[in-house]
This record gives sequence, C-alpha cells and structure tokens, in this order.
Amino acid sequence: MLNELLLITPPFTQLNTPYPATAYLKGFLNTKGISSHQMDLGIEVILELFSKRNLIKIFDLAKENQTIQSENAKRIYALKEQYISKIEAVITFLQGKNQSLARSITAPDFLPQASRFDQLEDLDWAFGNMGLQDKAKHLATLFLEDLSDFIIECIDENFGFSRYAERLGMSANSFDELHQSLTSQPTFIDELTLQILEGKLKSIKPKLVCFSVPFPGNLYSAFRCAQWIKAHDSSIKIAMGGGFPNTELRSVTDVRVFEYFDFITLDDGELPIELLVQQLGKGIDQAELKRTLHLKDGEVFYNNLSAKPDYKQTQVGTPDYSDLLLDKYISVIEIANPMHSLWSDGRWNKLTMAHGCYWGKCTFCDISLDYIKLYEPIAAKVLVDRMEALVEQTGDRGFHFVDEAAPPALMRELALEILRRDLVVTWWTNIRFEKSFTYDLCQLLKASGCVAVSGGLEVASDRLLKLIDKGVTVEQVAKVTRNFTESGIMVHSYLMYGYPTQTVQETIDSLEMVRQMFEQGILQSGFWHQFALTAHSPVGMAPAEYGVAPILEPISFANNDIQFTDETGIDHNQFSFGLKKSLFNYMHGICFDYDLQEWFDFKIPRTTVDPDYILDCLENEAYQEPSSTSKVIWLGQDPIIEESKKNKTKLNFYQNSGSIQITLETEKLKWLLEFLQQAKPTSKSVLTFNAVKKSFEEQFEDFELFWYSKPINKLSEAGLLIL
Repeated sequence: MLNELLLITPPFTQLNTPYPATAYLKGFLNTKGISSHQMDLGIEVILELFSKRNLIKIFDLAKENQTIQSENAKRIYALKEQYISKIEAVITFLQGKNQSLARSITAPDFLPQASRFDQLEDLDWAFGNMGLQDKAKHLATLFLEDLSDFIIECIDENFGFSRYAERLGMSANSFDELHQSLTSQPTFIDELTLQILEGKLKSIKPKLVCFSVPFPGNLYSAFRCAQWIKAHDSSIKIAMGGGFPNTELRSVTDVRVFEYFDFITLDDGELPIELLVQQLGKGIDQAELKRTLHLKDGEVFYNNLSAKPDYKQTQVGTPDYSDLLLDKYISVIEIANPMHSLWSDGRWNKLTMAHGCYWGKCTFCDISLDYIKLYEPIAAKVLVDRMEALVEQTGDRGFHFVDEAAPPALMRELALEILRRDLVVTWWTNIRFEKSFTYDLCQLLKASGCVAVSGGLEVASDRLLKLIDKGVTVEQVAKVTRNFTESGIMVHSYLMYGYPTQTVQETIDSLEMVRQMFEQGILQSGFWHQFALTAHSPVGMAPAEYGVAPILEPISFANNDIQFTDETGIDHNQFSFGLKKSLFNYMHGICFDYDLQEWFDFKIPRTTVDPDYILDCLENEAYQEPSSTSKVIWLGQDPIIEESKKNKTKLNFYQNSGSIQITLETEKLKWLLEFLQQAKPTSKSVLTFNAVKKSFEEQFEDFELFWYSKPINKLSEAGLLIL
C-alpha cells in the first residue's frame, strides 16, 4: 500500500474556485482509507506570479531580453513602480479581504491603466450602475489583464489566466510539437511552477502523483511537471486522467508519451486509481487494471483486465476540498456577460446530481463516451447530505452542479429536500429546456436557492433542432425560459452556428429568434460558438449522414476535434463577429430595432421569421389539468386571521415583500389551514392532488368549483404549487 498520493490540477483552470476533479477523487479515497494530498497548482502559480518579487523579475527580464516592443508594453513598463506597489493589495482585495480598498480602486488614477482600460466609457455603459465592490473588482481585473498582456508579449506567449499553451493540446493528432516544446528551456512560468511542485514533493513524499487534466490548456504544464519529476526522482510513478485524456487520448499509440507518464486512466477515475494503488507494489506487467493505458513489451497497452465493476455514485463519498487554499482564490469580473460573471465571481462548491446525461441523444455531443452515456442519478437526500458536509468543511454555501443536463425530476426532489432541512444555499446548474420546467417547478427551484440555469438552445431552428435530436422546439424553449425568468432565475443559453447542412438563411433566422427572445426579456445571457466535429459524437462517427466530410490525419496522440468540409460550402466563420456583437447589445437591452444587416459587413438575406413569432409562442398557452399524482406544495407562511363576519373569514398571507389577502367561507377555514400544513415541504408525507381532492370531498361538495375559485388562485401567488 502506498504511503501517499499527490493529486494535482496543473495550470490553469479557474481563478475563483478549484476545479473539482481532485476533490471528488480525494473524497473517494477517504472511503477506502487511502491517504492522499491535493493541490491546485494553477492558483499557487498565479499567486506567485502576481507578487511584488516576481513582478520585479518580470520587468527586469523583459528589459534584459529587449522584448518590450509595442506602445502598450512600453506604457506598462514605464508605470512598473505603480504595478509593483499595487499588486499585492489588488490580489488581497480580489481574495475578498480588505474590501475597503474598493473606494480607492474606483477613484481616478489609483490603478495604472493600459490598453484594457481603453474601453472604460463603453464598459460603464455595459455594466450599468454596478455596485462599488463589483466595479472595483472589474477595474482590478483589468489591472491584472494589462499585466497579463505584458507577460504574453514580453515573457511567455503561451500565458493565459485560465489556460496555458492551449494550442499545443488542441487537435494535436501528433505528439511532435508538444514533445519538441518540452525539449526547450523551461519558461519563467515553468520555473515558478516547478519550484512550487518541488516544495510540495519534498513535504508530501508521494509514491504516486496523479495529474487531472480537464482541458487542452492544462496539458503542457502536466507534461512539463511530469518531465521534471522523472528527471529528479524516477521512483515516483505518474498517472494522468481527466477530461482531456478521456476525450482525446483514448487511441494514443506514441510511446514517447510514456516517457513522461507511466499511466493514463480513462473515464471515471475512482476504480482505476484504487487498482493502481493496490497493484504498484506487485509488478505492473501482471496487473489487472481498469481502463488504464501503459507500456507493455515496448508498445502502448490498454489494460482493462479487471472484472471489478465501477463504483455507484452513492459509494464514491463526498468531495473533500481539504488541502486546497480556499481562502486564496481570487474573484474576478471580466466581461459584461451575466453567466460568465457568475462563473468567475465568487467561490462555488462543485457537485453532480447525476453521472452522465439523462437525455444522451444530441448528435454533436460525445454521447458514446461513458461520462455522457452512463446515466446514474444520486438520491436527493444523499446530495443534500453532501451539501451540508461541504458547507461545514468549506464555510461556503454556493453550489455549482456540474451536470451535463440536470434531470428535472431530481432537481425537484433536491429542492424539496433543501427546503425540508431549512438549508440556506445558492445554487445553479446546466439543464435541457424541456417542458417539465413549468412555472410552478421554477418557483420551487427558486425557493430552494436556485439563481441561474444554463441550457442549449443551440441553433434556434426547428429543422436543425430535430437534426440535432435535442428533443425541444423553439416555442418550447421560449416558454421554459419565460417560466425561469418570471421566477427570478437567470437564464443563459448556449447558441450554435455552422451545424452541418445549416444554410445562411437558417443562421439569420436563428439570430432573429434570439433577438426576439432577448427583446421579450426571457433570456438574460448567451454565448455563440461555432459547431465543432468531435470523433465520439454521432456526427463524428457517421459524418456522411450529416453531409460533412472529415479531413482525416494520421493519429498517434490526440483524437477528438476533427477538421471537416460541409457539403453546403458555406464559410460559417464569417458570421462570428456579427453574431457575437449583436448578442452583446441584446444582453444589454438595446438595438432590438436594428435591421439584422447592420451586424454584418457582407450581404445577408432578410429573415423569414415573423416579427412576433416568440410573442405569439408565449401567448399560446394551453391550460394543463393537474394529474392525480401531482404533488401539492405550500411554500408560504401561516396566515393571520384578520376578521370573521357572517360566514366569511379574511386571511392575510404575509410575504417577504408585500402580502396577499383572501376571503374564505368560514366553514372551510379549518380544512384549509390543515391542508396548508400538510402541504409544507417539512410535512412527513407527500400530498398529492388526488389526496387533496379526496380530503375536501369528505367534508364538502364541488371541489372543482372551490379549487378554481379566486381565493385559491390568489394562494398560488403566495406559494401554492402543483408539481
């Protein structure tokens, strides 16, 4: 048995919160009594890089190497004393400490300003009357981005806050370029990374180091760190897992990769790592491992010999964030996109409601891979147990559920369980805009602490949504986003252009659909991305069926993103700028009256979408009778009896803001009060619509007349939900 594992997220992912993979794995290892230590090398490097002593080194190195060429770099260098003197105070402020500094940061001339501040007037418009703290965060973020620009120009062209040398990992069918870059001298940032790694190795003394590599932008640093470990202590074994190898390295054949890593594990990491721990002391050639690539007889061998089944999600334990520097993460506000702000501002505990995707059909998605294909939900009680454990451990009450698409039924049960326990949390997740998200369900989610959802509208065209097999229509998406918005939950939509067979007309019509949805106020945030062909998606596995021809290259390293030609011959890249510029304006509630041609510098066709299409969708609302098994939930407060006279009683239901009054026949008062108590989330049994009807009819007549009366309709405004 190994004495210690070291779990590492290499630079760089997020600045505001740790990527959760190592915390998930450490939580599992705890259940097996396997000792481990984790670190987010990215945040540690960022904090070291943006310190006084290293800024001094950066400025000196830039001058020594004569790399200060642009006017922007010259300006930053000329103001170097200002940057050096302010850097540590700014970092501390972004860590949530010394909040009084906001007044200084927002004052004129406190921070040195380079090119990132050039659009400040536009940014004031874009962000509106943001609060003092948020404005200061944004200005501090611009300050760091100016320094980042200087580092990229003068020190290391591959630097980026949330990625490093990303191009070396993207679509790298051959290992040659990455291998070549690793033979060059370590960069300044490499040296900082390796110094921190060396200190951690000396204190932990691990026998196995596991790198979690979620994105292409983490790949180079993972290899550079593995290279250093091999050179300095060959007794340490090194493994790599995570999102990048899971999607890109499934068919790796280049043996040079294993000069750096002893093992590459695929898909869920719990069982593969447990078996590695058990087998390393016994001689790996005879080992029975799970989904693990390693060298055998001089060739890459896929070792999946173990018959042991993977662990169920209830068996993997609660994520463990210990060892991570939770109070050192920095909260930034980069751009005027509400969802991106949510993503990067503040620290979130990460959890998963369900392994895989309950829908699992979208043709652009990697639905053939286990992380999508194997769907396994977690019971709501177990989820809330984990939430309470993480609140206790981290002190943070914010949760980001990182599901591919959270199941509506499980979201409902999660919300009810949160309310039963009177747990105050804030949470958000990714969804599919399906019809299950009624107004009442959205109200329940809001009451439990849900503040935002993100989902894929993709190409806002019913023909293409059907081809994508999204299982939704534009009308359905409009109604669902309206339900969320009216409940006070922010909605972000992922938008796509360039899907196979998409015509220019469909691109313009899709933009018009999006314009109308923002104009109606049912979307608050969005992001356009161009379709990418991946090897493990239905389109990638049967491209001819979708009218695309892949440009295939010999593959010995990464295999996921595939270059292709579309039978339409359309250059979809040309739409990128116009789509994104129009969306930026729509997100700020302006330019809805612009002709769509205004966004493009080339001729486009006029839209064929009716100008009131989305409005008509929203007004076309058919009433749905509750089913007998529908749950009846009361989220409101106990009423105050204002007065009783004749056969009528007046009740006042106080809300956090305002109140609602109803007048009820006095003979029904006792029944109503008992019914509301039974319908509370804290009630021991679930109240169904059929049970409500039966209870009423045991004492009174004409249930339908009572249920659809004005007093009960008003109760729905006070918190009476049908789910």
